[in-house]
Amino acid sequence: MFSKAERIISIRNLKPKRKEGFLKVISIFSFIGIMLGVATLIIVMSVMNGFRTDLTKKILGLNPHVTVEPNFSKISDNLKKNIKEEYEQITFENSINGEGIIITDQKTKGLMIKGVGLPYLSNFISKNKLVNGKVKNFKKGSISIGAELAFDLDLKVGDKIDIMSSAIIETPFGGLPKQESYEVALIFSSGFFEFDKNLAFLNLEDAYSLLNKSKKDINLEIYLEEEMLADNLKKYIQKLNKDVFVFTWTDLNKSLFSALKVERNVMFIILTLIIIVAAFNIISGLTILIKNKTKEIAILKSLGLSDRSIQKSFFLTGFIIGFIATLAGLIFGLIFSFYIEEIRIFLSSVFKLNIFPEDVYILDKMPSEINPFSVGLIFIFSLIITSFASFFPALIISKMKPSEALKYD
Repeated sequence: MFSKAERIISIRNLKPKRKEGFLKVISIFSFIGIMLGVATLIIVMSVMNGFRTDLTKKILGLNPHVTVEPNFSKISDNLKKNIKEEYEQITFENSINGEGIIITDQKTKGLMIKGVGLPYLSNFISKNKLVNGKVKNFKKGSISIGAELAFDLDLKVGDKIDIMSSAIIETPFGGLPKQESYEVALIFSSGFFEFDKNLAFLNLEDAYSLLNKSKKDINLEIYLEEEMLADNLKKYIQKLNKDVFVFTWTDLNKSLFSALKVERNVMFIILTLIIIVAAFNIISGLTILIKNKTKEIAILKSLGLSDRSIQKSFFLTGFIIGFIATLAGLIFGLIFSFYIEEIRIFLSSVFKLNIFPEDVYILDKMPSEINPFSVGLIFIFSLIITSFASFFPALIISKMKPSEALKYD
């Protein structure tokens, strides 16, 4: 593609003379700008991809793929049978949701209460983490709480706590909120800060009593082999029975995932501007280089080298700067993305800063997922920008006339 003469001229252009030190500075800034732009883009895209993937895993570890809530009557067994016939790889679980206030000797706190069976909790713990206690001890009169809630209220396995529900019971003295005592059977960690701080599991029988509900109020939770089929199942259930309320895990988190998608796209556009700005340095550097090399270009033309060959040599000069900078940015970005959690911990300890607060970003560590497609797209996009930045200054050469350039030499 490039002749030996074109490559030699290009390499000579990359080594400016001492009196052309300004060109060297421009080349260095071009290199650093493109390298940092590519590296930053890869790091940000990796973090955004990782954040979305980790968030999806956490959400799926805490929420069913499809939830069916009764509207006016109990969910029929016939509905389950029809769903099972249509979707073979499927699991059903029963649950009851409510709200309450946890009361200890020192503190009180509002929380979400979920009544579940032992198989449900066993499956939940298998997807998350058991901090303390045993799943088999989860029975009537016991409660399972998140690690953050246990830390805030200074609770451990075996402690007794009182739960006051929003359900009202009638007494001779009027309506009073229902309150019952439970023993902490196990403490879990989902890695989802808000859930670990505000979620508690009760046995189904205890939930009936505390929340003043019955079996007709039970929700049907459905788990699929492939979670992305949840929306299809939702439509199928709505056709079977219009008297139930159906929603999926994507419905519960639609605004969150939409915001993440928009933020990722916006960040890509903004950070791409860094590469474009750096590419302008290549344009200015090559333009100055061509002006300074007017005499040499005229001599080359006089010796019979075509305009096209000279243009290609100067184009190659800019392209080499952009290619090496892009490659360096790619390597730096991949290494940084791979060790981003270790780097975060180091910077946090050195500068005493909480760089990734759990209560703000929900997750307990900084995520990163290196997507080969995204990395390849960034690499190609950077090379395209660099190519355009190198091409336009080279066009000046075709307008140069050897006779004019050498007239005063």
